[in-house]
Amino acid sequence: MKKIIAICILSIVCIGASRSQDCSKFYPFKEGVVSQLTMYNAKGKTQGMVEYHVNEVSNNGSATIATMITKLFDKDGNELKGTEYEATCEGGVVSIDFKSLMNSSMMQAYGEMDYEVRGTNLDLPNNLSIGQELKDAEIVITMNMSGMNLEMSTLITDRKVLDTEKVTTPAGTFSCYVLTQTTEVKSMGGLGGQKRSSKQWVAEGVGVVKTVDYNKKGKMQGSAILTSFKD
Repeated sequence: MKKIIAICILSIVCIGASRSQDCSKFYPFKEGVVSQLTMYNAKGKTQGMVEYHVNEVSNNGSATIATMITKLFDKDGNELKGTEYEATCEGGVVSIDFKSLMNSSMMQAYGEMDYEVRGTNLDLPNNLSIGQELKDAEIVITMNMSGMNLEMSTLITDRKVLDTEKVTTPAGTFSCYVLTQTTEVKSMGGLGGQKRSSKQWVAEGVGVVKTVDYNKKGKMQGSAILTSFKD
């Protein structure tokens, strides 16, 4: 289950949302778009699936805002708790709500506990070039447990444009930019902590079509492939 959630976080840039092919180069901002990624472990066995649905699109001044719904499924097809978040397109940059980085499995385990969320959005500009460095993103969740504050954070750093490649998946063949990043999850109270790196293949008009996840030693831990795209 942890691997499913990890791949989901790594591929969270896979969004869609209307008006604005003019605003967003890489993501079709249009209601009803559905991107489906199937997740695999290091041996190539299916671990689950994640779907990104563009539920609603609205305009606020010069910005276009998409409400996204993430649906997560285990390897047996059972739907797990998903998330809802916003993506904003303005000035040639798509900005994804930092709440999309929340580990829904962990939050579900804490039930109705009070918590506060803060962070920095995940941005992807239209103008990408090899060697380009992208902004960091972060989410920090502070929970109150029996009068004691417990803090968990997910920090995404070292975001760079590595190369361009063509990728073939069950959904088609795509010309992609290859992005790299480091994701570090920290928590207090002995609840765990981990650091990993990943690659993402991002295609114009589609979003993420492939991700590969590596542990801190550089060993492949899992991957996700775009298996369906409906616009």
